[in-house]
Amino acid sequence: MVKQYTREIIREKFIEMLNERPLNKITVKDIAIACEINRNTFYYYYTDVYALLSEIFQRELQTVIDEYNDTVSWEESFIVAAKFALENRAAVYHVYNSMQREELVNYIYNVSGNVMMRYVEKVSDGISASSEDRKLIASFYQCALTEMVLRWIASGMKGDPDIIIRRIGYLFDGNIELSLKRSAGLNDV
Repeated sequence: MVKQYTREIIREKFIEMLNERPLNKITVKDIAIACEINRNTFYYYYTDVYALLSEIFQRELQTVIDEYNDTVSWEESFIVAAKFALENRAAVYHVYNSMQREELVNYIYNVSGNVMMRYVEKVSDGISASSEDRKLIASFYQCALTEMVLRWIASGMKGDPDIIIRRIGYLFDGNIELSLKRSAGLNDV
């Protein structure tokens, strides 16, 4: 119980700091002081600040995965992921503009991939599309969504992601199913 509480405090204080200053200006010592723990306690849980950052992104990814179910659209799942970015806008910029940008890119890519693969699998139920084509379709949308989110971050997070994602969903509605049916048609030839 104490271990879980300590980890949570470390994550919370780190995110607070990341909302205030760039990643390269946050040290283990800063985090330890803010958490009122010693540095050895920090190192008991994390090897360094980057391991902490990685864990935060992994937890956020797990949140999206846990909230996704058969009744939730891919758009809803993606909006859940965008919620963290909006609540921690400055922190996201600090990571985006740091040497650890790859952590953020991987997080977005993994969220997009997980959401799209699950959605494609759901839509393909009853359609005899090949496994390779299902993966290809999911990968295409994964890459497109990842790049759109990165562009949104780079442009200052202008525009409501809820509106943007829902509009994308509306504009492309039916395209995944149509692609899956085309794949099934190729299998029949």
